[in-house]
Amino acid sequence: MTVADSLERMARDIKHLRSMMTRIANAIDEAQSEVPEKMRRFTNYMHDIHDVTYMYEQRGLVIPAWIAREMERCDDRLRQLLEDLHADAGAFEQVRREMTERGGNRWDHTRFLPKGTKNEAGNE
Repeated sequence: MTVADSLERMARDIKHLRSMMTRIANAIDEAQSEVPEKMRRFTNYMHDIHDVTYMYEQRGLVIPAWIAREMERCDDRLRQLLEDLHADAGAFEQVRREMTERGGNRWDHTRFLPKGTKNEAGNE
């Protein structure tokens, strides 16, 4: 095998690797467009801690304070992450906007904005 043949084979391999890496990067971007990886990992972690609490309860044991405190932290953090993702330009807000553009939704995904001013009787 000549040097030229080796270089040509390496070039083909690099081109193939680049093509595969592009496909992987596109798949990751598409997956994160719905639920960011940070959120997915956090909710999996929170679910794991939640399962640990059940493990103690199923054995008839009191949940240790340090696990209960971690569940409290996770509860507050989940709320914060959801607020961020539902805020303007957040990932969930963008998905909600896309969903409202499509028909056939079972639920109303638009923001509940005031429709106008109400008079004393509660009528607009």
